[in-house]
Amino acid sequence: MVSERSLDVLRVIVQDYVASREPVGSKSIVERHSFGVSAATIRNDMALLEEEELITAPHTSSGRVPTDKGYRVFVDHLADLRPLTAAQRQAIETFLGASVDLDDVLARTVRLLSQLTNQVALVQYPSMSRSRVRHIELVPLSANRLMIVFITDSGRVEQRMLDIPASLDPEFLGELRARLNSAVGGLSLAEAATTLSTFPEQFPVAHRDVVRQITASLVEQVAANRQDKLVMAGAANLVRTEEDFTGSIFPVLEAIEQQVTLLRLFSEMAVDETGVAVSIGRENAEFGLGETSVLTSGYGASGLAGGSLARLGVLGPTRMDYSNNMAAVRAVARYLTRLLGDDQQ
Repeated sequence: MVSERSLDVLRVIVQDYVASREPVGSKSIVERHSFGVSAATIRNDMALLEEEELITAPHTSSGRVPTDKGYRVFVDHLADLRPLTAAQRQAIETFLGASVDLDDVLARTVRLLSQLTNQVALVQYPSMSRSRVRHIELVPLSANRLMIVFITDSGRVEQRMLDIPASLDPEFLGELRARLNSAVGGLSLAEAATTLSTFPEQFPVAHRDVVRQITASLVEQVAANRQDKLVMAGAANLVRTEEDFTGSIFPVLEAIEQQVTLLRLFSEMAVDETGVAVSIGRENAEFGLGETSVLTSGYGASGLAGGSLARLGVLGPTRMDYSNNMAAVRAVARYLTRLLGDDQQ
């Protein structure tokens, strides 16, 4: 049974090792922290922690470093989620508040999160498979060129250019726009794809080919929006921590390029009472990320994609500042939820 003091010793070992990357010994604990006991007593506590496989000695006669199990105990029971500073909160609001659309806000989100945490930042697009069609716009650019704008209730805007052999009649184009929005507005993407497949048959033969070209483009836009996607930034941060990985870092870099793998990992992580999910070391082994930790939080809004949540988070070596990173992930997720919620008003 590990005592409360032993858990406090584990806390400072994690914190000191994260800060210095140097194994932590009993002497340095006594010198740097106010435990009010001798180095011999701290050594006894460390022996108990080692028996519980919470710390280990990387070399003979060296200090101790946390194990994956030790990091897990730290995150579950010992981590102190320090609130972000006023300056950090202002930076989040200012930087993300300047976004112009969903693509821009998510790109800004990963850049900001990687800067706040010095880790690889990841953000998942809102679950498009549950999105609904908000609006379709047909914008004539010339007599034979058309821009098709497809907008979902998740804020996703898809634009495509289409060249039409016949000249576009403005009156017919207005009618087509109205009928398209009447037919698919509010439908799920799957329902919209089905409706669009038979939509051209409702028009006279003279207009059917043009309508078929336009609906074919829209079906492609629907299909593109139904794919789950991730945006990533800060891979250079991972390279800078290469010493925290045994052997080559390239398998880790290859693993994070596999979006399907990361999305599956995201989906299996359960958020705790702090609003953050943490998966540590060997818990990620089946995803090829056994030497990394992944921290995620959900974001979304009641009006966003039927209330569904997507995930954002960070990935880095197990030796990371969990308290700061968890606080940053949670804060950015909460602000993104508010921002997207405001956009839905």
